[in-house]
Formats: sequence, structure tokens, C-alpha cells
Amino acid sequence: MSDELLLTAAEAGRLIARRELSSRELTRACLERVRAVEGAVHAFVRISDDAALKRAEEIDRRIAAGENLGPLAGVPLALKDIVCTRGEVTTCCSRILEHYVPAYDATVVQRLRQAGVVFLGKTNMDEFAMGSSTENSAFGPTHNPWDLERVPGGSSGGSAAALAAMEAPLAVGSDTGGSIRQPAAFCGITGLKPTYGRVSRYGLIAFASSLDQIGPMTRDVRDCALLLQVLAGHDPMDSTSVPAEAPDYAAALDGDVKGLRIGIPGEFFEYRGRRVSREIEDTVRAAVRVLEGLGAVAEEISTPHLQYVIPVYYIIAPAEASSNLARYDGVEYGHRTPAPVEDIVELYRQTREEGFGAEVKRRIMLGTYALSAGYYDAYYGKASQVRTLIRRDFEKAFERCDLLLAPVTPSLPFRLGEKTDDPVEMYLSDVCTIAANLAGLPAMSVPCGHARGLPIGLQIVGKPLDEATMLRAAYAFQEATDFHRLTPRPSPAGEAGGAVVQWAGRGPA
Repeated sequence: MSDELLLTAAEAGRLIARRELSSRELTRACLERVRAVEGAVHAFVRISDDAALKRAEEIDRRIAAGENLGPLAGVPLALKDIVCTRGEVTTCCSRILEHYVPAYDATVVQRLRQAGVVFLGKTNMDEFAMGSSTENSAFGPTHNPWDLERVPGGSSGGSAAALAAMEAPLAVGSDTGGSIRQPAAFCGITGLKPTYGRVSRYGLIAFASSLDQIGPMTRDVRDCALLLQVLAGHDPMDSTSVPAEAPDYAAALDGDVKGLRIGIPGEFFEYRGRRVSREIEDTVRAAVRVLEGLGAVAEEISTPHLQYVIPVYYIIAPAEASSNLARYDGVEYGHRTPAPVEDIVELYRQTREEGFGAEVKRRIMLGTYALSAGYYDAYYGKASQVRTLIRRDFEKAFERCDLLLAPVTPSLPFRLGEKTDDPVEMYLSDVCTIAANLAGLPAMSVPCGHARGLPIGLQIVGKPLDEATMLRAAYAFQEATDFHRLTPRPSPAGEAGGAVVQWAGRGPA
């Protein structure tokens, strides 16, 4: 593996700006790494070799001409296959969109282009972001680089695995119920779900519109802050976009957490009698002690309505999915059944039967039932009321706390196929992450330890629009620890290999 791949995005950006490293060199190194490990990992569904190298050469020319493009100019990035890119196939890893080519760029793609990043390709994901393991992709599962027999999490598992396998220094994911944070924890990288409305959803193919958010996935907190800076900001094309510009996130990384008030919600550690694994709890509580040692003040708190997060989420999210996915009917765009049909109803039925996978069909049926006449008030209406109670729990907690700390996942990464036959057990994988989406809060995962050779994530939940404080605490934790510097080494031949200590940087660049 070449030395360039060990650089953080911030380090690489500085070297490219000083012309001590070319974007083409770094992009070529990433593409060579992709070719070496993709047979084992399968993080990508499409690689844009020629376009990436052409883009890198363009950035090198512009920098040589004296343009200042920003700290991430020339740095390669992996993009989740749920974000629209003009003229390039965007499938949501579903057969129903297998050949869909958007006519426009998502707002975040426009922002990334302006920042000078190089797009390596589209990453694998659970179909329409519905899943916790990236096993629901129509194009096959992604494997966790720490143990190729285990899942990388989902639905942004491809983006997380690409970072962990050193295939890309930056990635973008989306988070509806934990789809950035859970794979970040499973793959030992840093992932952040912004406040709802902080990052534009224009061009994000919808799953559940009141929950979806695009966010950065990186190897450390500084890179996360720099990438969030690019993604965040008001967008008039998105009616839910917060009408406020983002602060300077990198400026918040001062490492000072003295006096920071941290709440530890007990309900994140035990859900209806099911406690998170001892390995997870011990590691997360040890991370809390690290921050206490840096001057933060921690206390146990309660958020009692978190006991309802699973039923609330799995009513609201499928209901919104049922509405959003009704547009895939074989008439306007996407897959259309080639089979002869007698009427339009049969066209719809056959097209969706062929185009949607089992999990997507399950959630559409759940959501359609919850919205049906006679059941709306009992299910969707009641879930919306309890969602308000969950949000109020957090409002009360933040009256006395600046941040909340909790586990990201209830267990270590599970084995491929282990939970595919038990949807309820799979849904419980999101029990620690769903609440932040229901309340619209910013939340992130940072590596905080390992058990049995597998990474563990610490979840940091912030006040609305206060990503800066969240990043400050995460940065202080990473400055005091080395967990984020450890990376796995998947075998190019595809055999599962053990993790090794691999420094993710070569010192100040």
C-alpha cells in the first residue's frame, strides 16, 4: 500500500495545494488500492477511473495556475449511490433504478465540485437505504474490512468500508435512522449526521423525508469538520433547509472541553430489558472517563421515552417510504416490466415485483398499512405524538447538558447472514441511533476502542445546529487517544485477515 493512502484528507489537501503531491498521484493510488481490495470488500458499485483521473488533472492545472480551491481540493471522495449525479447512473442499489441517469446534480454534489474534490465512484448500500448491514443491495453485500465475514453496517456500509480499507480518504453517506453512524462504528471510522436541515436534501433520493440527512464520513474529526463545511449551508432548492450559513467547523477544533457538561442517558444502554453488550458498555464508559480527564463534567440522566424509539421509527419511516416510493411505477422513469400486462394496475404490480427487493417491499407494506383508512390515527398519528415526546426528552436533557454520550450500536459487527432471516432482530441494530433522527438532532460516531479485533464507536449527540461543540469534543477525544489511527488490512485475495496497527498519517504535512 502506497504512503499517499496513509494521509488524512487534510494532510493530502495541504500537500496538493503546495504542489508537493499531485491530485493525479493520489487519485491513481486510490484507484490501484480499489483494484487490489475490491474483490474482497465490494465497497463500490461503480468506479469512475477515467473521469476521476481527468478531474484530478484539471485540479492540478488549476492549482498550478494559482487558484485557491480550498483545503480539500484534489482529494478523492467516494459517494453513496443515493445521491444524484448529472449524467451518471444513480441506482440506490435497486433494480428498479438500475439504469437511471439523473439530469441534475444534487446540491451537495455541486458543493463538492466547487470545493475541487475528485469523485472516485458510487458506493454500495442497502437498497433505498433500508437496512443495517448493506446486505440488501441488489448488487451484493459489502464486507467489513476488519473481518470479511462480518457486515460493515448500513445503509452507508460501502462508504464506511471504502474508508476503512484505505480506498478513499473521504466519503459521503446518508442517515435516516443511523445509516452513517452505525457503519462508522462497525468500520472504525468517523461519521456525522448533521442537524435535520443543516445539509440540503435536494438530489438525495428519498426514503423518509422527515428523517433523511446527508453527512460526512472520514477517518478523523478534522477531515469530518472540513467535509461538513463543504456540505452544509442553506439551499433554496430544499424547503426543509435551515436558513442559516454554517459556522467555521475547523475553528472549533481547539481541544478544550474543560467545563463541558456531558449527559449519559441510561436508556441508550438498555432497551426494554435488552442491555448493550458488556464490551460495548465498558468501552463507551471508558471513553467518557477520557473526556472527564480532559475537564468535562459527566452525569447520568434519563430520557424515558426512548423506550418507544423502535415502534415509532418503524411506523413513521415505512409510512414515508410508502409515499415516496409510490413514484416508481414503470411509467415515468426507472424499470418497467417487459412482461405483457392487461392494464395499468398490472403494470404497477409487475414492475414493482421485479424492481424492489424483499426488505423494500416489506417496509412499503408496513407503511401503506399504517397510512390506510381506519388505521392512520392509531398508528402514524400516535407515532407522531410519541415522536414529540422523544424530542421533548432531549430538550429537557439539553437544559442541563451540552452534549450526550452513548453507544452507537448494541453489539459488535455481526456476521453476514446472521440476522437476515429475522427482521426484528435486524431492526434492533438501530436502537441506539434512531432517536437522534426522530428528534432532528446532530449526532456522530468516533472510534473509541476495540474488542475481539473489531472496532467500537462512541456516539456524541448535540443540540440542534451545534455540530461545532460536538466536533470539539470528538476532536479532544481523538487528540487524547489513538483508536482512529488503527486500520485493518484486508487481503487482496479475499481471505479475512486480522487488524494491524497502521498509522493513518505521517505527521504534520
